[in-house]
Amino acid sequence: MEQFNSSLKSWIDNEKAATELIGVIGCLWYDKSIELILLRSVLVNRGSGKILNKHIRAETILKKPVRVQDSLMIAKAILELEIAPARIDIGRLNSEWTDEKQHYGSVKEFVLDKLKAFVKAPPRSTKTQDVVLYGFGRIGRLLARELTQFAGNGSHLRLRAIVTRTNSDEDIRKRISLFRKDSVHGNFNGVANEDLANKSMIVNGQIIRFIAANNPEDVDYVKEGINDALVIDNTGVFRDRENLSRHLRSKGVAKVLLTAPGKADIPNIVYGVNQNMFDLDVETIFSAASCTTNAIVPGLEVLEKNVGIIKGHIETIHAYTNDQNLLDNYHKKTRRGRSAPLNMVITETGAGSAAAKAIPSLKGKLTSNAVRVPVPNVSLAILTLELNRPTTVDDINQMFLDASLKGTLIEQIRYSNSTEFVSSDGIGDSCACIYDSPATKVSDDGKTAIVYLWYDNEFGYTSQVIRLARHIGKVKSYRYY
Repeated sequence: MEQFNSSLKSWIDNEKAATELIGVIGCLWYDKSIELILLRSVLVNRGSGKILNKHIRAETILKKPVRVQDSLMIAKAILELEIAPARIDIGRLNSEWTDEKQHYGSVKEFVLDKLKAFVKAPPRSTKTQDVVLYGFGRIGRLLARELTQFAGNGSHLRLRAIVTRTNSDEDIRKRISLFRKDSVHGNFNGVANEDLANKSMIVNGQIIRFIAANNPEDVDYVKEGINDALVIDNTGVFRDRENLSRHLRSKGVAKVLLTAPGKADIPNIVYGVNQNMFDLDVETIFSAASCTTNAIVPGLEVLEKNVGIIKGHIETIHAYTNDQNLLDNYHKKTRRGRSAPLNMVITETGAGSAAAKAIPSLKGKLTSNAVRVPVPNVSLAILTLELNRPTTVDDINQMFLDASLKGTLIEQIRYSNSTEFVSSDGIGDSCACIYDSPATKVSDDGKTAIVYLWYDNEFGYTSQVIRLARHIGKVKSYRYY
């Protein structure tokens, strides 16, 4: 009984600390534009149970204590300092505090040392970017959720309008209903109300217009009070420069971002890898590539930089999509006419060749294929690669762990050491890919590696699109730690 009571008291103390931490996280986010995360996991708008669970998971990955009480102390210290807008991994700070606290007189001294470059630093950008969603399907609704749920104090990216073919009262009601509730991603964690008189919805205090148009060039955004907008085209209908340029003929549009692979000379960008290869002052049309390309490129980047890739094959086990048929019916593409919920369907993917656009050294080295399987979300990319120099499973695991904690791919790669991970565990993960460390295989000679990368092909991709949108709109005000 004594052991039971002790365990319960420990949990209650942790939950009290987590509840207090939630308040500090909110003050940092809304008052100072400082977002605290924990090993890439979002903490804003999360309950105490989820925050505690994230601390426990962090302990298993870092193999050291990650106490919620320490996170609370660190967060309070950050709140007391004049820190510029930033995205700060409190899991990383927590881990470093555990290792280094004997060298500091207080937690405030520790935080000041670690974040000294952020103290009283001028904001990197004060620009606000109007955003228009052209289309409101699976990706469009998730974009709307993220843009409104994490709008903070209303600066930076602001969702102003959604363009659909029609905007009758009934259409708006149905679209808002689909926005509020999702069979895969659950209920929207916020408030979304209809304003039918003004053809709008009000989400967490943000007024978003529904505009009806059949053609991109038909909309006058200036009349809606929208200027220099970034149009995110998530219809998938227009993929070449000629058609996407039609958006630019509309009044009030400055740039266009396509949420699908762009054709010909359109820049296909995997944020975190090749976004700096393009001149934002010259180019006006961009592509966020595909969900699969965004998933595999960060992993390929890690291996290409550390050991080099001679050649390889990428096999994607992909969730079925709206492009397939619910029941057997005619389809212009081979095999896709068969019932998606009842079959595994071999189909093509251009992810291999698309990866070489982001990492030019891989040109001509990769083949790829895909198998659509009867799950509604979360896919798996299997990378079978011949390497330039011998390596081991432990070496590859360490490469990916390092990449997930420090460097340019911390938002793109999540490290998992769970031996029980399955596809549904990846739903709602904001990283481009989740590296499955227990699944990694290396041949006896160390020259062939098989790497497994899970990815939420809807939400993880949406998160990458938003990161790229911030980059294109030059509203990257955040410093990162």
